[in-house]
Amino acid sequence: MKIANIDFGHRPVFLAPMEDITDIAFRALCKHFGADMMYTEFIASDALIRDIAKTRMKAVFHEEERPIGIQLYGHMVEPMIEAARIATQYNPDLIDINYGCPVRKIAMRGAGSGMLRDLPKMEAMTRGIVGATHLPVTAKTRLGWDPESKNIIHVAEMLQDCGIQALTIHGRTRSQLYTGVADWTLIGEVKNNARMHIPIIGNGDIDSPEKAKQMFDSYGVDAIMIGRAVVGRPWIFSEVKHYLTTGEILPSPSISERVQVARLHLAEVLKIRNEKSAILGMRRHFVGYFKGLPNFKDFKIRLLTSLDLDDISHILDEISENKFG
Repeated sequence: MKIANIDFGHRPVFLAPMEDITDIAFRALCKHFGADMMYTEFIASDALIRDIAKTRMKAVFHEEERPIGIQLYGHMVEPMIEAARIATQYNPDLIDINYGCPVRKIAMRGAGSGMLRDLPKMEAMTRGIVGATHLPVTAKTRLGWDPESKNIIHVAEMLQDCGIQALTIHGRTRSQLYTGVADWTLIGEVKNNARMHIPIIGNGDIDSPEKAKQMFDSYGVDAIMIGRAVVGRPWIFSEVKHYLTTGEILPSPSISERVQVARLHLAEVLKIRNEKSAILGMRRHFVGYFKGLPNFKDFKIRLLTSLDLDDISHILDEISENKFG
């Protein structure tokens, strides 16, 4: 599979852009475990134009992360075009347009999945962004706004005609948010539409190697994108790729291996945040890394309340030594 001149090989596995999750520290882990393509957290066009420091940092990445895309969102055409020009200066491998975020404060302003209710503006925005950068432009969207307006087949054709070079589709409508089950049927219809010639990337509910293979086999997508299932489980990339290659399920990481990943993640976060901010930012990840362990409640409470690095290190030592029987 290729996006422009970027060759991903057969059946690549992408990391979904997620706000407050896919920062440069977490992406380092996902790359370590084999993610084929990654994206920044989504970046507000107006904040990038105003050169807000926090937003500017979201666009920064390491060369080792390549290929990587900067994802932009916004509800106004000209600011999005200007933001694409600015993002191009950071020299990512591609620019991705967020037409899929369902969060109320974004969608109700007409950005993210809100753009699905204004297709003429989506068309103008996409054409403008494609014309504003020499980089490949891709997009991520949903099946439609609600069950009565699943217009993804038309949207996909329109976006392709605008010049995007790949399309990621999340198998839910905006009204579903993240509830219910992702419907891949329409993703498959887009992929098998004779008019479509750009790569189609499927997204939604991929939380196991078996499900990843099923989506490739059943719907013929060119790549899959993993989102929420990677939180607390960055090794899912190696699990999926091993299964796709060999048909074998890798054993789950041991407790000590999970602790090692947590330590590595914390160390990466400390490179970009002060101590308190790093600890607070790691809390959701700590919960994920040890999810499912029996009799873990006391350790969980301590990890979620401590603000001392040495204390956290001691807690991780105890977790590594505990049998959790």
